[in-house]
Amino acid sequence: MCATIGLFAAALMLAGCSQGIPPHLKPVPPEAAQRLASKGMSTKDPIFIRIFKKEAELEIWKQKDDGRFHHFKTYPICNFSGKLGPKLKQGDRQSPEGFYSVGKGQLNPKSKFHLAFNLGFPNRFDRAHGYTGAHLMVHGDCTSAGCYAMTDAVIEEIYALARDALDGGQARFHVHAFPFRMTDENFATHRRSKWASFWVQLKRGYDDFEISHQVPTVDICARRYHVNAKFRGGRNRLRPNGPCPPYTRVAPIPWNGIGGDQDRDALEAAFQTVTKRAGRVRSLRPTLNVQNKSRNIITSGAREN
Repeated sequence: MCATIGLFAAALMLAGCSQGIPPHLKPVPPEAAQRLASKGMSTKDPIFIRIFKKEAELEIWKQKDDGRFHHFKTYPICNFSGKLGPKLKQGDRQSPEGFYSVGKGQLNPKSKFHLAFNLGFPNRFDRAHGYTGAHLMVHGDCTSAGCYAMTDAVIEEIYALARDALDGGQARFHVHAFPFRMTDENFATHRRSKWASFWVQLKRGYDDFEISHQVPTVDICARRYHVNAKFRGGRNRLRPNGPCPPYTRVAPIPWNGIGGDQDRDALEAAFQTVTKRAGRVRSLRPTLNVQNKSRNIITSGAREN
């Protein structure tokens, strides 16, 4: 607590003399520092970002001592371009969807759009599908030609949080970009979309994080995302365009958001609900063959079509 109060006080002092500081070196704004302190978080704590295209929102989550990520703040996306669905090719002015990660080398303090970080498009999944494009960013200036654009003030805060987390020892932070909040209701609304089978893959990552507040592992084989999968022979031999070896899908460990034995029944009910929801989503794709074998593990064959 003393450390977080000290952080807030330091941010207040720095804010008073930050007008002459280059944007990429500015400290976290006082309001954000106060929010961090009130939530028992530090600027150096690891971060996780989720983007929701339809809702035009970007979330930042912070990892705490319990190893789980806790919601810090939701920011409005000022502008993005294109429609719901992934980016396919250079020049389509489409904002990407998928699972990405960002390291220090992807931060751009000299962006012509104030500040930016590169999402890492195309990732291995995108390249396996032949998708093309480059320099897909989260940046400022509220102008988009395929990126997620924020106001300059908002990108300064997001950039400072990302920079400080990486400086604090986080090697890379994950960014999950979704077409919409992937609730059952929203998914049902878009079930006839040509991208429904792709979105099923993204929904697994969304659902597993909602249950556990831990960033799921994501692997790619057979040109598909595989979330929280344990492959026979390990992950090192996986090829995005190659067949998937046999694997088991490990269910997430539910997060107890309140604490105490009184929540165990509620957590079990939540897990069973999401498991049933996943089954309903899978039913949209009759070729998929995944069976729920137990509470903790889901077993699959070597291939998902």
